[in-house]
Amino acid sequence: MTPQPNPEAGAAVKAADRAHVFHSWSAQELIDPLAVAGAEGSYFWDYDGRRYLDFTSGLVYTNIGYQHPKVVAAIQEQAARMTTFAPAFAVEARSEAARLIAERTPGDLDKIFFTNGGADAVEHALRMARLHTGRPKVLSAYRSYHGGTQQAVNVTGDPRRWASDSATAGVVHFWAPFLYRSRFYAETEEQECARALEHLETTIAFEGPSTIAAVILETIPGTAGIMPPPPGYLAGVRALCDKYGIVLVLDEVMAGFGRTGTWFAADLYDVVPDLMTFAKGVNSGYVPLGGVAISAEIAATFATRPYPGGLTYSGHPLACAAAVATINVMEEEGVVENAASLGASVVGPGLRELAERHPSVGEVRGTGMFWAVELVRDRETREPLVPYNASGEANAPMAAFAAAAKKAGLWPFVNMNRTHVVPPLNTSEAELKEGLAALDAALSVADEYVR
Repeated sequence: MTPQPNPEAGAAVKAADRAHVFHSWSAQELIDPLAVAGAEGSYFWDYDGRRYLDFTSGLVYTNIGYQHPKVVAAIQEQAARMTTFAPAFAVEARSEAARLIAERTPGDLDKIFFTNGGADAVEHALRMARLHTGRPKVLSAYRSYHGGTQQAVNVTGDPRRWASDSATAGVVHFWAPFLYRSRFYAETEEQECARALEHLETTIAFEGPSTIAAVILETIPGTAGIMPPPPGYLAGVRALCDKYGIVLVLDEVMAGFGRTGTWFAADLYDVVPDLMTFAKGVNSGYVPLGGVAISAEIAATFATRPYPGGLTYSGHPLACAAAVATINVMEEEGVVENAASLGASVVGPGLRELAERHPSVGEVRGTGMFWAVELVRDRETREPLVPYNASGEANAPMAAFAAAAKKAGLWPFVNMNRTHVVPPLNTSEAELKEGLAALDAALSVADEYVR
């Protein structure tokens, strides 16, 4: 689709937004949202006709890109047939979505509880864990994000938690492994893994194992920095949970449904959790949908005992029809395989080549279509390009980097001192190289801030 400029319409959209829309995570008078006129595939465009290659996948959810015709058609067909129906009934779209998801989840995670998104999936997973164990506490990593609802934001580790953290949510945070910025003075991945597991077991011991219902981890942390855990870490956490009777919850809201080049990131580590949350890529975000995949043991807890939770729109037919179509498209078009192949042959090598030429790049890490570029002022000291949780003038270097990327036709994912490379999984090799060229130009701006 060729963008057609219509600045008058864009001005009207912008005016209505500024007059009436209250935006998330924002100081309302300090933001300037782009008015978007349309989107297709890996691109979107504004009302002035400027087109951007989207290296954010929306908020890391358009795993099959924008406006995939087969998914659009499936939503239209479902809307004509049955737009909505209450969750207490068996509905074809809901049943088929659950079946397709359960076929792909690891181990015996064969029961699917549908939610409207990732945050409420986390809420319900933790409720299930507490009811299953009869214990109150949840352990979560500092470098994490689990959602914006009350329980989900409290298990979150990043600064978005602070304003809502009353220290009454039964959450204890711990350090997960991250060798580049190790909290354990480790020099190798093996040391980082061993010391992180020792730290977690010590935390469990001092909190009291009999008080801990669950450990929740993003299989690969997303917004917090895309930090693949070292070999053996997740298996070690699984062993600790088994040892102390703790439920292991893996959050795959961002990493799931092909993002890492496998259906779920857990597949990379051969680890099966007790509960697994999902959302985003399950239907490319076309209609809001999330859920919890539940093990046989935890499902049995509620076989004759009612589960005290639900949502009016649980398993909404439009959302589930979109999920069925998305999963089928991913199979038919080899989308997961494409993410693995091009991540290994184009994205990873391309980012590492940029790292060699740009002194502002401290580290490149990732897998599939799930990558982070850590920007620094000094490679030796690893001082971040901007301070932790920077805003205003302190964040100027990252703002300049982002502006340069947009000027080059790339919409970047920027968080703190990082840019994440998370394009749709069916982005072509040519499109990826176009994006890497734009990143090259933007990194030259970041280089200007290196000491």
